[in-house]
Amino acid sequence: MRCVVRSWRMLFKLGLTVIVLVAVYMYYAIDQPESSNTEEESNPHLPQESKDVQTHERAENKPEIDKASDWAGHIHIAVVVCGDRAEETLVMFKSTVLFTVTPLMFHIFTEPHLRKHFQEQLAFWPEKYRQKIDYQLYNITFPEQEGVKAEDWRKLFKPCACQRLFIPDMLRDIDSVLYVDTDILFLSPLEQIWSLFSRFNSTQLAAVSIEHEDKAIGWYNRFARHPFYGEVGVNSGVMLMNLTRLRASTWLQSVQNYYKEYRLKITWGDQDLINIYFHYHPDQLYVFSCELNYRPDHCMYMSVCKPAEKLGAVILHGCRRVWFEDKQPAFKAVYKTFKEHYLGGSLRYELLESLKRNLQSAPQSSCGKVPNLFTRSIENYLDSREQEKT
Repeated sequence: MRCVVRSWRMLFKLGLTVIVLVAVYMYYAIDQPESSNTEEESNPHLPQESKDVQTHERAENKPEIDKASDWAGHIHIAVVVCGDRAEETLVMFKSTVLFTVTPLMFHIFTEPHLRKHFQEQLAFWPEKYRQKIDYQLYNITFPEQEGVKAEDWRKLFKPCACQRLFIPDMLRDIDSVLYVDTDILFLSPLEQIWSLFSRFNSTQLAAVSIEHEDKAIGWYNRFARHPFYGEVGVNSGVMLMNLTRLRASTWLQSVQNYYKEYRLKITWGDQDLINIYFHYHPDQLYVFSCELNYRPDHCMYMSVCKPAEKLGAVILHGCRRVWFEDKQPAFKAVYKTFKEHYLGGSLRYELLESLKRNLQSAPQSSCGKVPNLFTRSIENYLDSREQEKT
């Protein structure tokens, strides 16, 4: 009987030992890998947009030499996007890749909740066009200074618009950028305006167009309560910025000082500060012609931009929300065409023909009466490309 009991106890111990060994094996061989996939999966309370921010912050912290090397030979475009401006920004991006051969680098300064939207929409582009671009997302940040809080900059004029003033200090590894407002459309290759950097003399560090061609309807010369550039001021919606030279100048300190001095007299936010700066430093500014920043002001009463009459508008600026309102139906028709155009579709038989139809069906307006204003640049580009093939 004792032998039977001893045998039973030995079997029980052996069985228990086997069970413990199997349990230990399962814990280390199965459970452990499954519980260590990624740091983000182990924290289910971390919002998706926070994950995206972390990912891009790691990318932004790459050594500067790596960035400069990766983006060498690119045309750099900087844009500040807040509020409801994401859609028109994406349409603007689309217009850049339709005509431009040079690789493009988008520097997108935006709010955290818009990051994922840009990532998803740009990832949806056909591969042919995705290969033409790179992009980087940056947080909206403003400096703190005695007497001026970051929130003061954020609320000046449109939300976040003043971010552009501090781009030289934020993109320290980038030599030059083309800054554009979100309400811009390119009707011609970006190489055209980018080439103007080569025309800068030794003192010039930025380029813009003047605000008005006709002094009779000029805003700055009639209403401004602060200094401004030249006789009619400048419009900063399209601005070439040599960041290297801007960093070496008094730019950053000056715009902060001008804000403290003129803050109660400023109407148009960052553009007013830019006007004040170049009033005192006119030798640092290169001025390009109106077809490179064509606005409703150039045709709403009468046609006043002579280069655009001859060459067509090269860069279209839909200021004052004309893309979405009926006050300027011709501008609205152009935006509608670019928004609806599918990347990969024929530029001549789809984009250009659609543009002509939309312009023809739009209600009559002063801007719509200028012959070939919105189509000539595209036609010239397509004609020259076909000639190169023959």
